[in-house]
Amino acid sequence: MSKMIRILVVDDHIVVRRGLIAMLETEPGMQIVGEAANGVEAVAQARKLVPDVVLMDLVMPVMDGIEATRQIKQEMPSVNILVLTSFSTNDKVIPSLNAGAIGYLLKDSTPVDLVQAIHQVSQGEGSLSTAVTRQILAQLQTPVASPEQTPEVELTERETEVLKFIAHGYSNAEIARLMVVSNATVHTHVSRILSKLNVSSRTQAALYALKKKLVTLDESSK
Repeated sequence: MSKMIRILVVDDHIVVRRGLIAMLETEPGMQIVGEAANGVEAVAQARKLVPDVVLMDLVMPVMDGIEATRQIKQEMPSVNILVLTSFSTNDKVIPSLNAGAIGYLLKDSTPVDLVQAIHQVSQGEGSLSTAVTRQILAQLQTPVASPEQTPEVELTERETEVLKFIAHGYSNAEIARLMVVSNATVHTHVSRILSKLNVSSRTQAALYALKKKLVTLDESSK
């Protein structure tokens, strides 16, 4: 029997929060372990419950989701955070990823997309909606963050292949199947890629691949 994904739901709107809980409670393999209405409550609940995934709203009273994400990741690095918000602007997306979130989904996403994102984030594999990726790429195309200014990193041919699969949104298991290698081999490649790129998540690695034009935005959606 596969391990249950333990989820903490954070949103200041009780109707939204309870709606998410009601929906996710019907999903096999998912368990709602707690809820919070602001960032301070989110940090306290995460500290108490140590969930696998925190479903994090951003705009909340007392403490916003970005600061809550930062504090949770500093104290509990093993807790993976999926942002679920109505905002896809750079002043929300970039700080959230820098704070440690590895997934970013908009509230107009489908339930299927949300469930898939939770599964990916629970495995530490990250998930970005296409709309969010477009916002990030728009920023990356500015002179301040142009591809030419990104330091070159020496990846092996195999590591580059794995990085492209990461940017396409494939999980380790899917990459292993496509490359006809073991999951352990893929895990080793991913660890080396993150180390060489000096990034902490697959999401950041995928953004590097997009920035360096190893894949295009249209290609990066499965």
